Amino acid sequence: MAGSLAPPRAPLLGARKITFTLLVAAAILAGALLGVFLSYSSDLPEVSSLENYRPNIITQVFAKDGSLVGQFSIERRVVVHFQDIPPVLRNAIIAVEDADFWKHMGLNPWRVAGAAFANLRSGRKAQGFSTLTMQLSRILFLTPEKTYERKIKEVILAFQIEKSFTKEEIFALYCNQVPFGHGNYGVEAASQSYFDKSIGALTLAEAALLAGLPQRPSRLSPIDFPERAMERRNHVLDRMAEEKYITTAEAEAAKKTPLNLHLKRDPPSSAPHFVEEVRKYLEREYGSQRIYQGGLSVYTTLDPALQRAAIRAVTDGLRALDRRTRGFVRPSQTVFDRWKEPEAAVLPEWDRSMDVGDVVRGVVLQSDHAVAIVRIAHSHTRVGLPEIAWTGVKRVDDILPRGTIAPFRILTKGSDAAPTELHVVLEQEPGVEGALLALDARTGAIRAMVGGYDFDTSKFNRATQAQRQTGSAFKPILYTAAIEKGGWNPSTIIVDSPISFPNPWTGEVWTPHNYDGAFLGPIPLRKAIEQSRNIPAVKTLQHLGVPAAIEYAHKLGITSDLPPYLPLALGAGEVSLIELTAAFATFANQGLRMRPYLIERIADRDGNVIEQTHPQATDAIRADTAYIMTSLLRGVVERGTAMRARSLKRPIAGKTGTTNDWTDGWFVGFEPTLAAGVWVGYDDKRKRLCRGCDGAHTALPIWMDFWKQGMESQPVEDFPVPGNIVFVPVDDMGHPTRSGTPGAHMEVFVAGTERPAVEP
Repeated sequence: MAGSLAPPRAPLLGARKITFTLLVAAAILAGALLGVFLSYSSDLPEVSSLENYRPNIITQVFAKDGSLVGQFSIERRVVVHFQDIPPVLRNAIIAVEDADFWKHMGLNPWRVAGAAFANLRSGRKAQGFSTLTMQLSRILFLTPEKTYERKIKEVILAFQIEKSFTKEEIFALYCNQVPFGHGNYGVEAASQSYFDKSIGALTLAEAALLAGLPQRPSRLSPIDFPERAMERRNHVLDRMAEEKYITTAEAEAAKKTPLNLHLKRDPPSSAPHFVEEVRKYLEREYGSQRIYQGGLSVYTTLDPALQRAAIRAVTDGLRALDRRTRGFVRPSQTVFDRWKEPEAAVLPEWDRSMDVGDVVRGVVLQSDHAVAIVRIAHSHTRVGLPEIAWTGVKRVDDILPRGTIAPFRILTKGSDAAPTELHVVLEQEPGVEGALLALDARTGAIRAMVGGYDFDTSKFNRATQAQRQTGSAFKPILYTAAIEKGGWNPSTIIVDSPISFPNPWTGEVWTPHNYDGAFLGPIPLRKAIEQSRNIPAVKTLQHLGVPAAIEYAHKLGITSDLPPYLPLALGAGEVSLIELTAAFATFANQGLRMRPYLIERIADRDGNVIEQTHPQATDAIRADTAYIMTSLLRGVVERGTAMRARSLKRPIAGKTGTTNDWTDGWFVGFEPTLAAGVWVGYDDKRKRLCRGCDGAHTALPIWMDFWKQGMESQPVEDFPVPGNIVFVPVDDMGHPTRSGTPGAHMEVFVAGTERPAVEP
C-alpha cells in the first residue's frame, strides 16, 4: 500500500554487526587472557602445599623449672587460630584491607576498576587493588616488586587459594604471616611486642593501630613514627565506622586515645653464655634453618636460682676485686656523644625492673663540689661525698660532671609514698674478668654458667673456651695419682726441702720455691696439700713420673694437652674451667666421672621429643681414692688455704689455685651434690692481678658468695664412706697413736694401709 512505512533494515544490520564484532573481540580478549593465565599458571607453585604450610616460629630455650631463658628467631611469630582472633581485630583488618573479603572469590572487580582509573589519572601505578587473599599469595609465594606480571600471578594464586581453603583459613593464614615491623610477624607477636598483651585483650584503638601497620610497617612504626601511626590508626577507625563495624561516636572516642604503647622488651638473659652454648650445639647438630625457623623447644639443665646467685656473685666479686687491684677509674662515658642535653638521655636498661643491689647506669643532670643530681629511669637521686667516699676524691663534680654516664648500685628504693626515691652509691665497671661454672656432681648436668662480666661486651665464654694455667688447683689431680697408682696415703711423708733441676740441653737450672719461701722438712701428704706446698708437689711428680700424672688428669676428664715436664706439678698446664670443675666433681661422686651436659631434651614444633640426654658415667678412680681425696680437700677448707670457706658451716671440700705471677686465681669446691669452680684474671695472660692476689683472695670470695646464696636452702649432706675405709688416730706427723692423745686427729685410710711411710 502506497505510503506505508517499511522497517529500518539497515540500522538493524549495523547493530548486529557491532554486537558480533564485540563478541568476537570479547572472545579474542578472553582467549588471550586465558592464554596469559595458562602461561603464568604453569610457572606458579601449588597452593595445595599450604595444607602442610608451617610458618617460621621461635625456638625457645627453657630452664630446669620450665621458665624461658632464651629464644632464637628470624621472624618473631606466635601462631594463632581463627577463633583466637577477636572480632574487633578481625573487623579492623577487613575494614582497612579488604571490605568485601567475605564476598569475593579472590579478586574484587570494583577495586580493579577503581585502581585502574586512579592510576590512569595519575599517570603511574599509585594505587593497588590487592585483596587480602592476593596479599597472602604475594607474601607466601611471590616477590614484593611492583610489576603487571606479579599482579597477574597474584590473581591466579588468589583464585586457587580461594578454591582450596575456607575464608576463615585464609584469614588466619594472613594474620599469622603478615609483617608488623620490628621483627614481629603475625598479630599475636605484634600485640605482645607493642602492648605487652595477647590479642584477646586488645582495645578498639589498639586493634585499629595493629590493623593499619601491614600497609607499610617500617614507615608507620608507632615506635619510630608515632604521628604517622596515629594518623593511620584513625583512618582505620574511620573505615570501621564506614563499614558499620562501629559507630561514628565510638570511632571519635577511640581517636582521642593516645597510642598507649607498652613495649615488651626482651629482658636481659640471666644466662647469656649458657644460652649461647645451647645455640652453638643446636647449630652444629640441626643447622641454622631449623634453629631460627623450626620452633624447637629446648629443655636445659639450668637452675635459675643458682644462675641468679652465680651472676650476682661474679659481678659483685669482680667489682670488688677491680677496686682492690686497679683503684678508682674515672667514668669516661658522657651523654654528649649522642644527646645535646643530659635531660634528653634515655638509657636502654631503664625500662627494666630494678631491685635493691642492682647496678644500673645513671645520667648526671647537674653537680657541684658537694652533690650531684643523677637521673636513673624515672627517679632522681642525690649523690654526695658519702656516696663516692671509696674513691678518695673530695669533690663530687671532679668525678661526676654534668652529662656523665656512670654506674650506681641501688642501696634502697623509695616507699609507697615516694616511689621514685633511690639511695645509690657510685660503682665502676671492672676491667678484670672471671667465670663460674656449677654442675650436678651426680649427673654432670650444668646448673649455672657465667662466662664473663658482660656478655654484651664480650661473647667469649671463659667457662668453656678459655685455657688458663691452674696453679695449685692441679695438685689434687697429682695426689690422686700418688694415692691410687703409687699406694700413698694421707700420712705419707714428703720432705719439703730445696731442690733444683738442671736442663742438660740449655744448662739452665729450674729451682722451684714455696709460696712463703720457707721449707718445713718432712711433712705428711695431708699437710702438703692443705698448705699447698710447692716442693712436695714437684717431688711427688718426680717420683711418679709425668706420664702417670697426665694419665690421671685424662681419667678425671681433662682433655686439654698438658706439658710433659715437672712444672706441671705447679699447674703449668692450661685447662678450661669446665674441665677442672668436672674433674673435682669426680671426687664428690665416689670416683665416677660424669660427662657435663646442658640439654635435657629437645622437642620439635609438634611436641615430639627428637633428642633426649642421659647422664654418661665413666669409672675414673676407685671410690676409696675419691673419698681420701675428698677428705684431704676438706682439710684445705678446715685448716688450709681455703679456711675462709669454713665460715659457711657446710661439708665443703675444695682447692685454691694461683699462678706464680698472679695472673690467674682459682677455687674449685664441692659438696656431695654440687661442684662449682671460679676463675678470675685478665684476658691478656701477661697482665697480673696484683702482687699477693692469690686464689684465696680473688676466686674464693666469689665462690663463697655463690655458695652462700645458692646452697642456703639445701640440706646438709655428708659424703658417703666406702666400706673399705677406716679411721685411725694419728699424730701431727701422721703416725698412728692412741685416741685422746694431745694433738691426735682421726685420719682416713684404705683398710690394711695404716702405716707410716716416707717418700721423697
